[in-house]
Amino acid sequence: MSNATQRWRLDLAYDGDSFNGFAYQPGDPTVVGLLRSTLQTTLQLPEPPLITGAGRTDTGVHAFAQVVHVDLPEPLFPNVRGPEDHRLMVSLNAQMRGLVRVHRAQRVSSAFHARYSAQWREYRYLILETQPPALNSSTTWAWPLAGPLDLEAMNRSAQDILGEHDFRAFCKRSDKQTPEDPIVRRVLAARWERLSDPLELAPEGAPVVKLTIRGQSFCHNMVRCLTSTMAQIGQGKIPENTIAERLLSHSRFQLPPPAPPQGLSLVGVGYEEFAGGVAGFLR
Repeated sequence: MSNATQRWRLDLAYDGDSFNGFAYQPGDPTVVGLLRSTLQTTLQLPEPPLITGAGRTDTGVHAFAQVVHVDLPEPLFPNVRGPEDHRLMVSLNAQMRGLVRVHRAQRVSSAFHARYSAQWREYRYLILETQPPALNSSTTWAWPLAGPLDLEAMNRSAQDILGEHDFRAFCKRSDKQTPEDPIVRRVLAARWERLSDPLELAPEGAPVVKLTIRGQSFCHNMVRCLTSTMAQIGQGKIPENTIAERLLSHSRFQLPPPAPPQGLSLVGVGYEEFAGGVAGFLR
């Protein structure tokens, strides 16, 4: 086999309930772990390849538009004719049996980097608005929460996060960060809306409320922490200026814990055209 390699971009979807997160963890079922072992088997590689993603998702968080890059031998299938991108995608999907779905496989320049070439990421959070609170209510795609929620107040508070801010009050610090270290991120858009349900798919007839948030990047637990804070604003439990005040004070004191992971999905990643353009439903 030749030592030459070709960089590939893979666009992925997965249900986060099946994994202990996205990043590789020896001995634990993760998205990267499954994809590495499947690539090794499919291409008969001597060892699992290294995989770099656009962003990590926690246990229970879903993705419709995760993007990864991986350097693979060239050619992929030396003794087989035909389009390698289609064959790679079909082979991977057949072996991963729906746990991870590859919906695009594309050769890209070696300059492409799934993480650093990305210009923005977009997440969606769904809340199942119940009234009164449902007993023993659980779902793998939304957070059951007592309503009605004041979406106008939630959208006003969402305006406070737009632009560049120090979000340390809404992030989980890494082991290398101290409470005094700023965690600066830029949020490009954030909006709440109540969804219609013409097919009556939501359990108990409860309406679904959706947050769409786009940023250049996000720190650990940032979207879930902002979601739970805006949800309590919508319930009237905390003042409407809470987010604006905490962006200045940097304090998490008496803020709610992060919203549950099951309501969160990565739904889009934006790249320049040289890198294949936008991933997911937003293309």
